[in-house]
Amino acid sequence: MEAENFQNYTLGEIYPNYSLEWEISNFIKVWIAVATSLSYCKFTSKLVPKGLPRLLTFFPVICLFLYLPLNLHSMHLCGTTSFFIAWLSNFKILLLAFNKGPLSDPSLSLPQFLAVGCFPIKIQHNPPPKSQTKQNPSPQNPQNGHKSLWNYAIKVLLVAAFVRIYNYSEHIHPKVILVLYCFHIYFMLEIMFAMVAALARATVGSKLEPQFDEPYLSTSLQDFWGRRWNIMVTSILRPTIYSPALRVWTRVLGRKWAPLPATFVTFMVSAVMHELIFYYLGRGRPTGKITGFFILHGVCLVVEIGMKKVLKGRCRLPPAVSRPLTIGFVVVTGFWLFFPELRRCKGFVRAFDEYMLVAAFVKDIVGGAVRKVQK
Repeated sequence: MEAENFQNYTLGEIYPNYSLEWEISNFIKVWIAVATSLSYCKFTSKLVPKGLPRLLTFFPVICLFLYLPLNLHSMHLCGTTSFFIAWLSNFKILLLAFNKGPLSDPSLSLPQFLAVGCFPIKIQHNPPPKSQTKQNPSPQNPQNGHKSLWNYAIKVLLVAAFVRIYNYSEHIHPKVILVLYCFHIYFMLEIMFAMVAALARATVGSKLEPQFDEPYLSTSLQDFWGRRWNIMVTSILRPTIYSPALRVWTRVLGRKWAPLPATFVTFMVSAVMHELIFYYLGRGRPTGKITGFFILHGVCLVVEIGMKKVLKGRCRLPPAVSRPLTIGFVVVTGFWLFFPELRRCKGFVRAFDEYMLVAAFVKDIVGGAVRKVQK
């Protein structure tokens, strides 16, 4: 795969009517519609009985949330919005239809309900003591899930350095650029979710579920996908997909082996949702590579879980061996199946152009303020 030349395209060429002001205006309209729709869900959930009647009542909102991301075109705003509402919010609404999930908590105020519905928010009514958290960290709520301010500041600087390096991509080996892409995506996701966490704490005192727990320390695919990468996706896929599938397959295969097909079904649903998000980003017909990526990982994870059940803890590889094998497999398969789709929708080109647009926008605002002061 060749490295992309970041000077070949601009957002204006990809979307002729694109401007930062136009995108921000659409972004505000989309989120007003989201807040209004979730308010409707909260009030109707008190009037309509759970089950099919409530699901039918919520169905227009689910359809609307699938449509709204089509009104956005930037990588950052469209990507995060589609992830938050087309995937997470819709799955939470599906759970609420059956009086389950985080939105079913009757003690939630309207602002808290909106926050939980829009974002990966976890309300902590009675947070455990710090000493207890340190002694008994949960895999779903890792102790180190939230980093220090300095940690995020360093990652912001690294992302800025990557942007500068991309200007010289024609002089750098394509594989090196791809490695930088990996770190770029990881850092940007952490930074964006940290910003959402700060907003949540400032507005409703909510805590954002940690998105990552040092995924580069994963010792297996089960550790990577289940405990360290996209933790909040795992927390929403478990009650909506994995647990129902587990109950069905338990009747067929028994409790010991039912997790294997339940895990594969969960990866299939994740593949469909990732294909949907990539469609929002590129507006092109899916090639199936994203689905192939998750099917491959789903099959490998099923094999891994099955081997662990058979071996019962014997023949376990040391972390010095299992960590590079795990991360190497994720990176190599990502280069093969995942990153070509980002390249096809000009993901990094558009992201780079968005950085430049934001920088120019801020520069104009600061320059205008300075000129007013000077006058």
